[in-house]
Amino acid sequence: MKVICIIPARYDSTRFPGKVLADLLGKPMIQHVYERVLKAHTLSFAAVATDDERIVAAVEGFGGRAIMTAATHRSGTDRIAEAVSRLDIEDSDIVVNIQGDQPLFEPSQIDEVAKPLLDDTAIPMSTLIYKIVREEEVSHPNAVKVVFDRDHFAIYFSRATIPYVRGRGAKASYYKHHGIYAYRREFLKKFTELPEGNLEKLEALEQLRAIEHGYRIKVVETAYDSVEVDTRQELERARRLLEAKGKSQKRKQE
Repeated sequence: MKVICIIPARYDSTRFPGKVLADLLGKPMIQHVYERVLKAHTLSFAAVATDDERIVAAVEGFGGRAIMTAATHRSGTDRIAEAVSRLDIEDSDIVVNIQGDQPLFEPSQIDEVAKPLLDDTAIPMSTLIYKIVREEEVSHPNAVKVVFDRDHFAIYFSRATIPYVRGRGAKASYYKHHGIYAYRREFLKKFTELPEGNLEKLEALEQLRAIEHGYRIKVVETAYDSVEVDTRQELERARRLLEAKGKSQKRKQE
C-alpha cells in the first residue's frame, strides 16, 4: 500500500492571484511546500497538480514533478483526482492532499493523516485537526471548526463556532480543521462523482459532501498549527515565522 502526495495549485486565486509563486525567502511558496512534502517518512511519490504553465515551469525549475490538469475543476480535490487518474497506482493506495498555500506545515503531518488508512482498510478518508489556542480563531469564519465523536470520526464541520456553549460558566475545547486530507484512491474517485450537498453549498466546505452522503471522516489531532496563505498579510506572517525558525535552527547548530 503506497502513500503519494498531490499538491493542488492554481494561479488565479481570488484574494491573492499567483500566491503559490510568491517569493518567500528567495523561493516560490510552492517550493517550500514541495520540499517539506518530500521529508515525510511514509511517502513514495509527490507531484504538483496545476492548470497553469507558469506553475509547471516553476516546479520543474526546482526539480519537482508537475501534472497539467484542466482549468475547469471546481475544487482542488477534483484537480487531484484528475492527476491521480494518470498515475499507475492501486485502488487501495493512499492519496494525501497538501494545499500549495501551506508553506509551514510539518512533514510528519503527512504521516499522521495517512496512518488511519494504513492501519484500517475500511476507513476511506481522514483529515487533521488542531486544538485552537488563538482566541480570535474561535469565531473567525476562515478557521473552520469541527466536532467529532468518541472514536474521532467527524460529526460536523462549520465556519460557525461549534459547539455552542449554552450553560453559564461552562467551557468547551474548540478544534479547527487543517486542509490536509488523505483519501483511499478508490474513494477519491467516488467522492468527486458525488453530487454537491446542501450543507456543502451553505458552508462552502466540500468535506461536508462526504458526511451528507453517509461516509465517515477520521480526524487526527496534530500538535502542529499550520499557516495558510490567502492574503499578502499572511504571506508576511509566514515569512516572519520561517525567518524565526531558521534563526532558531542556526542557534542549535552553533
